[in-house]
Amino acid sequence: MSATLRQHGLPERVIVVGAGIVGLCTAFELTEIAGSGLAVTVIDPAPVSGASRYAGGMLAPVAEVQYRQEALYPLMLESARLYPSLIRRVAEATDLPTGFRGEGTLVVAADRADAHHLRELTAHQQAHGMTVEPLGVRQARRLEPALSPALAGAVSIPGDTQVAPRLFTAALKDALLRRGVEFLPATVTGVGEKELHTDRGDVDTRGARVVLAAGLGASRLTAGLALRPVYGDILIARCPGLLNRVVRGFVEDRPIYLIPRGETIAIGATSREDHRADIPLGSVRDLLRDSCRIVPGLEEADLVEWGTGARPGTPDDLPYLGLIGDTVVSTGYFRHGILLAALGGLVGARLALGIDPGYDIGACHPQRHREEQ
Repeated sequence: MSATLRQHGLPERVIVVGAGIVGLCTAFELTEIAGSGLAVTVIDPAPVSGASRYAGGMLAPVAEVQYRQEALYPLMLESARLYPSLIRRVAEATDLPTGFRGEGTLVVAADRADAHHLRELTAHQQAHGMTVEPLGVRQARRLEPALSPALAGAVSIPGDTQVAPRLFTAALKDALLRRGVEFLPATVTGVGEKELHTDRGDVDTRGARVVLAAGLGASRLTAGLALRPVYGDILIARCPGLLNRVVRGFVEDRPIYLIPRGETIAIGATSREDHRADIPLGSVRDLLRDSCRIVPGLEEADLVEWGTGARPGTPDDLPYLGLIGDTVVSTGYFRHGILLAALGGLVGARLALGIDPGYDIGACHPQRHREEQ
């Protein structure tokens, strides 16, 4: 296979910097495309310990729609379409569960003002060809009896699904280890012409392609990336059987989501740019108050975990995905890291191998904000 790779002008080695979900998906797609003849190394001091660990995991290209982000919509929709194949292929490569659930999503409104907001957002989604089904509150409660009877509105988005990020990233890592991918526990501190500098010594990059999928850390390794940390707080409550599907909502215009994961529910999420790595008590209060207003039964649940993840944001909320010279940059996925990982992983792998990406990623060029810095 190595001779075949050389014959076709493809690299024999690819080094992926970063072992969050985007880096792992990129490495997985590399092994899918090039097979065992390609040597893949993933460098990360602590795989799957960053923003992916505290992500919601919603594969929700419709529910995640926000105004004035039209350039993001096709990326989210395309990535969601790629996920069933990705889940199936990962499941075939490992014995570990992927945590995929396909029950769909309900979006609810707490009061009349929230219901008005929900109707406007639904109209915006439908105007862009997305499937959203308005429901009465009684209909919504037949689907999810734990919902409050005092809600003011609801819609169903049957195509929005979810994956449990911790389970899926563990499955990805296991699949990669089974395929002979090397994991190097190190921090990359710089990029040279012929090597990567790490805290464990230099890594030779001659004859290799490099993929920078290190989240916020990518801005330390290449110029021109206007990344900023956006913190998302999440709570985990133990409440077996309370919900069957994802419930999102608006409470006095504040977004909230509840994600069932077996015996627990993940509650999120805030969006903070205050550079605080710990969860403020005010965030915990808001999440608990708003979630209990939508699902009153949560008041009896046990709070078993809480945490926060620093997500890499960009000025226009689009990721950085493309080439800078011969280096692939794949970061800046902000709130959509889990959802966009399928597309980002596939495109990143294709770029690393010199293959046409197959998707229009012109709006995601990693140097588009260079002159603004």
